Order: sequence, then structure tokens, then C-alpha cells
Amino acid sequence: MSLFNDDVPVTVDFREAAHAQQWTEAAMVVRPWRADFFSAFAEMIAAHAGSPCRVLELGSGPGFLAERLLAVRADLDYVALDFSVPMQVMARERLAAHAGRVDFLVRDLRDPQWGDGLGEFHFIVTHQAVHELRHKRYASGLHAQARERLLPGGSYLVCDHFFGEGGMTNDRLYMTVDEQREALRAAGFTDIEQLLLKGGLVLHQAR
Repeated sequence: MSLFNDDVPVTVDFREAAHAQQWTEAAMVVRPWRADFFSAFAEMIAAHAGSPCRVLELGSGPGFLAERLLAVRADLDYVALDFSVPMQVMARERLAAHAGRVDFLVRDLRDPQWGDGLGEFHFIVTHQAVHELRHKRYASGLHAQARERLLPGGSYLVCDHFFGEGGMTNDRLYMTVDEQREALRAAGFTDIEQLLLKGGLVLHQAR
């Protein structure tokens, strides 16, 4: 993924252990409604009829979402992918009870080869990670790569901050809700549904 001069600079570097720890301690305090989004993800995973259920999380961070989803069903086969080693260390600790069901991978979503060798999934999920590409222009490319790794009938559950009223103010880093849908369409998804909008975040299901 080529980089441009107007990419938004990083202010919090999750590759630094102190930054990762500070973010983790504040995340659920600053945005307690994240739990509502975790519940929406979990509802979709629980409703999947097949067994086992294979899930890939993009930007898995300290394992908050993974912890919620792994508790939903015992047949979950989970891949937690993140570019931050400190985040993965915290996720391993948080998910220790599920260690046999989780593969932890340190990969950067801005690397075109991030998906190599991963296989296919019933669900690909991501929460507050798309904007970490550092410019909204990269979103459709990431979505297209995710689509290639979905099994037939699989779902892509993507949640991120949105730009506009009630949301964020940087229109280079964040997309409007409409732009988020258009980025999914540009990636080849044809069935797109908004599942939840709250507190500056929006969750879409794309198939």
C-alpha cells in the first residue's frame, strides 16, 4: 500500500508499550458504549449456523472484542491480527483461557501481503482499526483484501469512527457514514447493512 504526503501522522504509537497500555486502560472508560458494539458483533457470530466458525479480527488490539466473541461459542477458531507487539502481549494475557483457540499474528494492514497464508473465514471483524491506515483513501483497498478472504456466504463486520455531526472532525482520516458504505461497495460488496450507530461509531455488515 503506497503512502502519500497527506497521510495523517500518528500521534499515539501502539508499537510503544506505554502508549498501548495507556490506550487500553482508557478505551472502555472514554467510550463505554463500545460494549454495545461488542454485543452486536457477538449476536452475529452466535447466529452463525455452521460449526466450527472461523473468525479473523483485523486490528485486534488488547483483545477486548476477541474476549467477548470467544465467550459466545466454544467452536470459534479465532485469528487475532495486529501490528503492535505490546497489544498482542496484552491480548495473550487477556485471552489466556482461550489460548488453544486463538492464533496471534503480528502484521501491518498497510502491507499488501498481510493476508498471505491465512485461508478463508466465515467472519472478518474489525473495530476502530480502519482509520489506523492513516488516510481514508486506503479503506476500499483493505475491504477488498478482506473480501478475498471470506468463505462463500461469509460476512465482513466493520466498525469505525465516522466523520460529521456526532462524530470526528478530521475528514482525511475518517469517512462519513455514506463514504463508509461507498468504500465497501467499491471493494465489491453488494449487500451492506448498518447494524448500529452510536457515540461517533458505526457498524456495518457487508456481504
